[in-house]
Amino acid sequence: MSQPTQPTSSPAAESSAQNATVPIWLIVLMVLLLFVGGIYFDDHGGWFEPKVYGPYVSLPDVERYQPVTGGIDLARGKKTFENICALCHGVSGEGKPGQAPPLAGSEWAQGSLNQMIRIPLVGLTGPIQVNGQDYNLSMTAMGAALSDDDLASVLSYIRQSFGNKASPVSAEQVARLRAEVTKNHPLAYTPAELKKLQE
Repeated sequence: MSQPTQPTSSPAAESSAQNATVPIWLIVLMVLLLFVGGIYFDDHGGWFEPKVYGPYVSLPDVERYQPVTGGIDLARGKKTFENICALCHGVSGEGKPGQAPPLAGSEWAQGSLNQMIRIPLVGLTGPIQVNGQDYNLSMTAMGAALSDDDLASVLSYIRQSFGNKASPVSAEQVARLRAEVTKNHPLAYTPAELKKLQE
């Protein structure tokens, strides 16, 4: 009996299968799709957009570009506080023993606006008690040279920072009291005088 023969492929058939070419239209289509996809990604992705990275190189830059909500700019108030007030009262409002009282938790900082606005406008002199501690150093009129908006911002920052939870100060309130104290009380207040002005 003879064995059945297995069909074998010829070398010519194998050679033609290995040499099959991809149609040129398929290559052109793939290149075109990649090109269009790249343009779409460039237009709609943010990776190469300068606006994404340009102005935002640090956290302070990001904070500077945030929109102001409401009428009081607490970011501006913080900057003013750090430039003017923090030298004596500390960056965290903790005060400095023997030099300046704390603003954190202070009954004066969170108390009457009628009192608080007057202090930076004309200054404060004489013994004062803050958070149960006695202080007896004068404060000059540090806010007299500030605009109404800047002074309102820094006072609002003090009243709403360091754990304080008091109402903000408006530029209109500052302007009204500035006109009054400039005319009627150009000298520094004493704590006793301010206590009479509680609202």
